[in-house]
Amino acid sequence: MSVPHTPAKIYRGRVADQIVEDLRAQILSGELPDGARLPSERELAASYEVSAPTIREAIRVLTAMGLVTARNGSRTTVNAQADTLLAMSIASVVQVEKVGAKEVFGLLGVLNAYAAELAAEHALDEEIAGLRGAAERIPEAEGVEASATALHQFFVTLSEISHNPLLAALCRFISEVQIGLAVKLSGGEDGDWGRVADTLQPGRMRIVDAVASRDAAHAASVVLAYHQEAVKRVVSVRKAGDAPAASDAGLTEALGAWLRANVGLGGQVPNRWSTLS
Repeated sequence: MSVPHTPAKIYRGRVADQIVEDLRAQILSGELPDGARLPSERELAASYEVSAPTIREAIRVLTAMGLVTARNGSRTTVNAQADTLLAMSIASVVQVEKVGAKEVFGLLGVLNAYAAELAAEHALDEEIAGLRGAAERIPEAEGVEASATALHQFFVTLSEISHNPLLAALCRFISEVQIGLAVKLSGGEDGDWGRVADTLQPGRMRIVDAVASRDAAHAASVVLAYHQEAVKRVVSVRKAGDAPAASDAGLTEALGAWLRANVGLGGQVPNRWSTLS
């Protein structure tokens, strides 16, 4: 298998970095699409006229970027998924800049308010009906995992009917972080998850009604009010046996722990709603 295009000329300097940039450009442009298998190490080395160790170094960097998945005994595969790349980027910034949990939640409130504003203006009637259905399914979910998944799907639906792909991607991940942290802090099945999720159901129905009213400003204000109440409930819960999690420092520490456990080189892990994460 050959490299899809003529490799960029390699100059003196950090050779592996130049190969990384060339392959990265092919992945982001779609020339190497998601799921595509890269040429073998030997083929890449021959194409770029470099040694096998240089190719291995470049593949390690692309793996750390979340652009490829390398498994022993099989070809390296392109993993160009926007949600994974966004999750890794946001998680890195939050941890490096020591962003507080309340700041992250505040950002989510603003993003979801904007999503509601756009949805009120642009969503189709059937899309709003889908949002209502997503809200109505939350109380029907049994168990923490099912309930958290249904709650996340509601906010995913809200962001999607905004018809703004970047906004939807941001909302998807940060909503996942907030819900995941709420599950962790509440203690899950044996804790106070119901205090966070169940009691906020009327607020979610108000969001649906506000979007359906086609009053963009009202929809945004209803979402902001909902998020303010949600954050109050998240910071008020504590996991059994742990110290209170209501302090800013405690919340931020819990956020960092959740991100380290759930966002890595392969993106989010499957058991993101686990109270053990």
